[in-house]
Amino acid sequence: MMKAVESYLSVRRAVGYALSNPDYLLHSFAKFAADRQEVHVRTATAIDWASRAGTVAQRHTRYETIRRFADYIRLEDARHEWLPPNHFGYRKTRPVPHIYSRFEINRLVLHASQLRPQHSLRPHTYVALISLLAATGLRISEALGLLMSDLTSQGLLIRKSKFKKTRLVPVHVTVRAGLQAYLARRQAMHFDCEHLFLCNKGRPLRYGEVNWIFHKLLRSTNLISPHGQALRLHQLRHTFAVRVLESCPPGRERIGQHMLALATYLGHVNINATYWYLESTPELLRDIAVSSESFLCGGQP
Repeated sequence: MMKAVESYLSVRRAVGYALSNPDYLLHSFAKFAADRQEVHVRTATAIDWASRAGTVAQRHTRYETIRRFADYIRLEDARHEWLPPNHFGYRKTRPVPHIYSRFEINRLVLHASQLRPQHSLRPHTYVALISLLAATGLRISEALGLLMSDLTSQGLLIRKSKFKKTRLVPVHVTVRAGLQAYLARRQAMHFDCEHLFLCNKGRPLRYGEVNWIFHKLLRSTNLISPHGQALRLHQLRHTFAVRVLESCPPGRERIGQHMLALATYLGHVNINATYWYLESTPELLRDIAVSSESFLCGGQP
């Protein structure tokens, strides 16, 4: 079975998947099966192996990894058993994201401008970074991966996306103006580095230090979530997506086009990830409820 595992991993990596966790899980399962003198995937063996994980979520991940692998190798050898999906009945739930208000974002940017040392690059870097995340919905990893050459006349070239795909992100004229102001300050420091966002020492910003500074800003602004959850940088991305959807024009066809455009802009590979944002605010849920009621009463959704 090890050869089949290597073949499966090679094919998926050829189309851009990293597969570090599936690599570990598949080799672990293949060894588990070999210890039982089995050379084909068996449903009972897959369930037994997956059940050894500590949580339902982990058991689900282990089982689904083997199920996808079995679907692939069954095309070449039908002696591998078909594994029914979602054996453990796991359903992923997402916490309600905090949607930052315009006032909260302005407060974060204001306090970022007051970071010390005042005459260093740091306050300008964090003003530009937070503003960019709020105005474009970029993932923090994408923003930190930006190079000077990625700022084009058409927008931002995102090379290091979550799913290893490149996309072009158009930006508003105000975003471009903000980045140009940051670049002027950055160039005055004469740092020799291709990354856009730098620390005071002229090296690329790392996520750990950005996250630490962001939580420092949250404390200084006294921002807290009404849901009692910790506020996070990634919620700026949620905020952008929700605000875009709230501005969506009415009409099912227009909404569908809007959703597709937003999914492309955000770099989603699955439209379901975009539709999830419809559940994120009371305003959007109310709109869904009103449309559903209209449809049930004979109107158009």
